[in-house]
Amino acid sequence: MKELGTLKSVPVRDFWNNEPLDFTPWLAEEPNLALLGQAIGLELEVEGLEVAVGPYSADILARETSTGGYVVIENQLAKTNHDHLGKAITYASVLDASTIIWIASRFTEEHKKALDWLNDNSTSDIAYYGIHLELWQIADSLPAVRFNVISRPAEVARSTVVSHSTELSPVKELQLNWWRYLRERLDQQHVVPSTRSPRPQYWYNIALGRTGIHLSAMANTYKNYIGLRVYMRDSYNASAALAQLLSEREVIEREIGQKLLWDANPSARDKTIAIKHTADLNNRDKWPEYRQWQIDMIDRFYRSFSHRVRQLNLEDEEMEE
Repeated sequence: MKELGTLKSVPVRDFWNNEPLDFTPWLAEEPNLALLGQAIGLELEVEGLEVAVGPYSADILARETSTGGYVVIENQLAKTNHDHLGKAITYASVLDASTIIWIASRFTEEHKKALDWLNDNSTSDIAYYGIHLELWQIADSLPAVRFNVISRPAEVARSTVVSHSTELSPVKELQLNWWRYLRERLDQQHVVPSTRSPRPQYWYNIALGRTGIHLSAMANTYKNYIGLRVYMRDSYNASAALAQLLSEREVIEREIGQKLLWDANPSARDKTIAIKHTADLNNRDKWPEYRQWQIDMIDRFYRSFSHRVRQLNLEDEEMEE
């Protein structure tokens, strides 16, 4: 008879010992922030880490890509307290954020009720989310994270239930159609060795042959640009990777034929090398032009970076098969 494993809870501090040094940088990485966004139905993009607000600093300042609104994320690897709630509200007021996300490993009933009360009595322009951070494991497997939403705006709670069984939002539908349109040409022209199925989000990743480093095509409908970046994850020694690639900056930019944005957000642990191009994806007549630009950049980036990324001297890393 087949056996099933037993699911067990793992203390979050067994995986993230320190909130500002371990958890916050982990959460700011693109795939992990996407998991949080999926839990609450928002598409998030990091603007900065430890953003100064007077004598204090907000753990993460993000932006909701569909609206452009700021999002304050306050992290707490412990039981919730008044101090973190007060700081989160202060950060949001100073930074003019429209969304507050409070993540903690344990929520008291009083603080859950406080968030519910704020959602019930605030204007519809402000949203408060309470996220219970959990880690789960089967036997000796790697722990899996779960963002358990324990408080959210009432209207969002209703619309989220509906959205799972109905059509995508206009922005996400536009993004999905764009990536399908782009992938079609990538496959036709064999620009890269392989492509993946598109998803309704603002990025589309392309493997570069090494774990933790990939190409990421971008389509930002709020800021009206498309682009491409080499994305280096902090957990795979992003700073060392960036430093080695920077040593060849002049040669790389000559191969690409354009000046690039090197580490445009130094406060982020993940590192990027990017290029952007103004584009209004709502104008379908311009799609052929936009696609040709992005295809051309993907081709140039892949030719210039793929072999260099494979040759990077990074400790404790293995090449992708």
